[in-house]
Amino acid sequence: MIRIDPLLKQEFEGLEVQAWRVDGVKVLERDERLEQLKRRVEAEIRGRLTLEQVKDHPVFRAYRDFYWRLGIDPTKDRPAGEALVRRILSGRPLPTINTAVDCYNLASAETGVAMGAYDASKLSGELVLRKAKPGEEFLGIGFTEAVRLRGGEPVISDGQRLIAIYPYRDSDITKITLETTSILLLSCGVPGLDLNLARLAGEKAVSYLRQFCIK
Repeated sequence: MIRIDPLLKQEFEGLEVQAWRVDGVKVLERDERLEQLKRRVEAEIRGRLTLEQVKDHPVFRAYRDFYWRLGIDPTKDRPAGEALVRRILSGRPLPTINTAVDCYNLASAETGVAMGAYDASKLSGELVLRKAKPGEEFLGIGFTEAVRLRGGEPVISDGQRLIAIYPYRDSDITKITLETTSILLLSCGVPGLDLNLARLAGEKAVSYLRQFCIK
């Protein structure tokens, strides 16, 4: 479902992306059963981790090391899984966005693995993980306007546009909404991350999507 440019893979040995497609979904604003599961997972995470332990956790360490190699300070722009876990350990609940986003956020919090998800109906052509070209534009979720990339950043493109800056920001154009019926889910591996854990994270997210988003 996604091809990795050989030059990028050569530079970042161990870079892997795993993909799943889930069709026939019905995305809701909220599901009380999912909210209850989120509370249980939050309690489990608080029982096995402290804020002081987060920075040395091997999964978060792998993402932090990758961020540094990209020139991103992970103490300012947290890797997605780490940000969710830190939120939980600070006493705040996982956010409620919609049931689909909440499902893969939950899997990310449980495993630490960064996830990406896209409305499959808005994708066109082959997906490629590659280096950005200087001046390419990207409109991320929550952006008020597109930004121009300096070039060299790992990005995912389809046949028409950039859909992600890898592995931490997805496109506003292909985001999951209440109208989404087909989802492409990515488990975002980085050098040093156990591929089996990355697969487990994706399988957890798919399981949650099937449990809470397929009626």
